[in-house]
Amino acid sequence: MAAAIQGGVTQPPNSTVYVKNLQERIKIDDLKEALTEIFSEYGTVIDLVAKKNLKARGQAFVVFEDVESAERAIKEVQGFELFEKPMLLDYAKTRSDATVQKEGDEEELELHKRRRLAEKERKQAHQAAEEQKRLKRPAVSTAVDATAARPAKAARGAGLKSSNPAAGAVVPDEYLPPNKILFVQNLPEDYDVDGLTQIFGRFEGFREVRLVPSRKGIAFVEYEAEAGAISAKESTSGMGLGAESKPIKVTYQRQ
Repeated sequence: MAAAIQGGVTQPPNSTVYVKNLQERIKIDDLKEALTEIFSEYGTVIDLVAKKNLKARGQAFVVFEDVESAERAIKEVQGFELFEKPMLLDYAKTRSDATVQKEGDEEELELHKRRRLAEKERKQAHQAAEEQKRLKRPAVSTAVDATAARPAKAARGAGLKSSNPAAGAVVPDEYLPPNKILFVQNLPEDYDVDGLTQIFGRFEGFREVRLVPSRKGIAFVEYEAEAGAISAKESTSGMGLGAESKPIKVTYQRQ
């Protein structure tokens, strides 16, 4: 863990303040209004992000126009009670979308979003892999297993697949880490290479579409770099195709 810079602050100064230990029972709109009123005293707030989902509850990001305003806010508001809970402040680990947009152009903002999405998917893949390891790990026992000393016997029903889900646990398709190749499923049978190229070819670094001759409804789409695959996956996953507008499933190729 990095050494504290001041009052619990561990990240280097930047224009985005990370606020945690917020009251979770307060409505998001009321919380954002209260935070805006407090932090506007220290500078121009160009964005304030507070989400409703379970993982993000009790947290917010306050984006200032400059670093100096963020520094003043952290110094003055650290530990300030809001809705009977002391706020804990730090600088955000990464630049906010609003900051990137203010300092750069649309292309830089798009690249920033892709990197953030890729990092999020890598974390999800890592968590899924760790969960898989946990499920496969045998329980630790201090007692000696009496059966270990017995001669091995042919188990009844040998060769049958175990009913234990942990035995065959795999990382779900949705949590595979990003790579340059997409795996597309649930395609209408009448979609060919040309039709899929029209859809996936508009993303940066497109290389080719590969159909599987022996399997209908699936294809692989390759890009020159992860960035193109990430954008394509984000834009096309769940897209309805064919007469019935059946949603397609787009994931990364399993490595």
